[in-house]
Amino acid sequence: MIITGGTFDKEYDEIRGRLFFRESHLPEMLRLGRCNLPVEISALMMVDSLEMTAGDRAQIVEECTTVPEKLIVITHGTDTMAVTAELLAEEIQGGKTIVLTGAMVPYKFGSSDGMFNLGSALAFAQTLPPGVYLAMHGRCFRAGRVAKNREKGVFEPMFEQQ
Repeated sequence: MIITGGTFDKEYDEIRGRLFFRESHLPEMLRLGRCNLPVEISALMMVDSLEMTAGDRAQIVEECTTVPEKLIVITHGTDTMAVTAELLAEEIQGGKTIVLTGAMVPYKFGSSDGMFNLGSALAFAQTLPPGVYLAMHGRCFRAGRVAKNREKGVFEPMFEQQ
């Protein structure tokens, strides 16, 4: 599992009235979800995906390329998750299954979709053929075939799924 930040890991600063990063909630989420999968966690970065640079994306590609694991789940901000997924699909070779997921509401808010999305991403990574996918709200999309509908707050297929 690769952590890149995003709403998934944000917390709220009540004094300043802003969202910020402290540390990833992923280990706690896996523990609370009673995940029995053997997972390696790499905290690559903690950034809002709107602030993610080409260099950050290159770092994600490099990490996915060099790790020996064939099944990879990436936590990512939802605003540019589809962009990163598309880049990974273009760059990654070698039979890896990569699933990006995130949350619309921070995990620490209690009403987050993060736990469900994380569980779905783990399940999709184990069952899908090699490729790059995006998993949100119980749905799975191929990289390059999905867009975030900001008005509805959901991900939708850009083309008919294949």
